[in-house]
Amino acid sequence: MLVNLNGVLPQAKKNGYGVGLFNTVNLEMAQGVIRAAEESRSPIIIGSAEILLGCSSLAELAGMLLPMAKSATVPVVLHYDHGLTEEKVKEAISLGFSSVMYDCSTKDYEENVRAVRDIVEYAHARGVTVEGELGHVGSNADDQDGSIYTDPDQARDFVERTGVDALAVAIGTAHGDYKSTPKLALDILGDIAAKVSVPLVLHGGSGLSDDDFRNCIKSGISKINIFTDLNKAAAKAAYDGYKAGCGYTDVMPQMTEAVKKAALEKMAVFDSGKWGR
Repeated sequence: MLVNLNGVLPQAKKNGYGVGLFNTVNLEMAQGVIRAAEESRSPIIIGSAEILLGCSSLAELAGMLLPMAKSATVPVVLHYDHGLTEEKVKEAISLGFSSVMYDCSTKDYEENVRAVRDIVEYAHARGVTVEGELGHVGSNADDQDGSIYTDPDQARDFVERTGVDALAVAIGTAHGDYKSTPKLALDILGDIAAKVSVPLVLHGGSGLSDDDFRNCIKSGISKINIFTDLNKAAAKAAYDGYKAGCGYTDVMPQMTEAVKKAALEKMAVFDSGKWGR
């Protein structure tokens, strides 16, 4: 069943579990994560990010993922993650995405507030939820920590002034493969959770330990973004399954199963199956 973030995150926040966002840029990834969600009776968030649109366009993704989300036996949010331009965010909304993220975290604070507030007004009028980001989750492309921690008092002001439905926070995670063990600022996360009313989002989840995830959920995280772990699992399955004379259709089932297995492992750690119990 297709829902927006308000159809899954408030319940997760109330009952102390996490809901995974799994970016799904092709059929094998989409099948894998939705099958995992149905098997574990977990709500799920699927979609893609602006940086991944070279793999599949918004129109192509909407055509594939919308019917899959609607026919699923668990709640499925179709989310456009890390939208960097107003044009693409509005395109996602027009194509039927039930949720969007407008990432203006690298802009001046007041510009971030203004831009996200305008998108919230536009999206809410169309029944679409909005995620914003405050602070900045960096990249693991180099050895330097690119994170700028979220200020708890500013987070409260941001949520109140923009009306966002969820807030992505920076507490020491980074996108991509970790080159060293991340140091998570759980004290900052706990302070944000105490001051902000909306569900909180953790980006840069791939590569964290199971205990890291559990501690983040206990400290206030309700949505956790995963891509790299699933992306690597699918690639390894294709590599391991290839042999001379093999075609793509011969490795598709292994890729789907690998993605499903990786997603199930995360759902168990997030305890998202609590929704169905």
